[in-house]
Amino acid sequence: MDIEVLKEFLDEKVHCYHNPDFIASDPIQIPHLFSCKEDIEIAGFLTAIISWGNRTMIIRNATKMMELFDNSPYDFIRNHQEKDLKNLEGFVHRTFNSNDLQQFIRSLQHIYLHCGGLEKSLAITDHTDTYQTAIHRFKKHFFEIPHLPRTEKHISDPLKNSAAKRINMFLRWMVRDSKAGVDFGLWNSHSPANLSCPLDVHSGNVARKLGLLLRKQNDWKAVAELDLNLRRLDKNDPVKYDFALFGLGVFEKF
Repeated sequence: MDIEVLKEFLDEKVHCYHNPDFIASDPIQIPHLFSCKEDIEIAGFLTAIISWGNRTMIIRNATKMMELFDNSPYDFIRNHQEKDLKNLEGFVHRTFNSNDLQQFIRSLQHIYLHCGGLEKSLAITDHTDTYQTAIHRFKKHFFEIPHLPRTEKHISDPLKNSAAKRINMFLRWMVRDSKAGVDFGLWNSHSPANLSCPLDVHSGNVARKLGLLLRKQNDWKAVAELDLNLRRLDKNDPVKYDFALFGLGVFEKF
């Protein structure tokens, strides 16, 4: 497909899906329950971390997490005591269990008290134009406190060639402009030009059918290839096309 024709087609699909109606069936509705920046960040981060599998189940379990924090996630993160973590026992989402959730609470407290919070911890500091090394560095800080080794698997490492779909989705939520009423645009120290598409089976399959992606595996090499092509369509906001690719795959069975 000609690049201009492709851009026109995808821009039309972005317009179709990039609006508040998208929120009703998407996990992004969970951070939209909050107004405080830190509450939105934490709700978004934890929701993104469990965002695999059935979306109805993701939303239900993310809602349950917020209820376990008395719907005040930032206050819970900063001020919890070890005894408070017992209330989280019994939580499970697929392979993410209560031990993992307890560890994430401890690690998030460490990130906010000692690392400047999520926005600073995920900043690009190596003068590159992607979050590959930023996510790798964030994972190191997240798990530099005592932790269960099993919990490390719940944050992917792009330097080990993971597509890091869930962290890239969280970054999209936090960084992209909020004018359309979907993403939040909270992190002004970050640039949407550096975002990568949250590559999954749906967006990957659609991207291949459209000739935006040749690599067969959904890994970081595929993310880099898709980055290059989406930035040809819009260098300032390439990840707006996540809405088009995802919508075509999930809602239109493209």
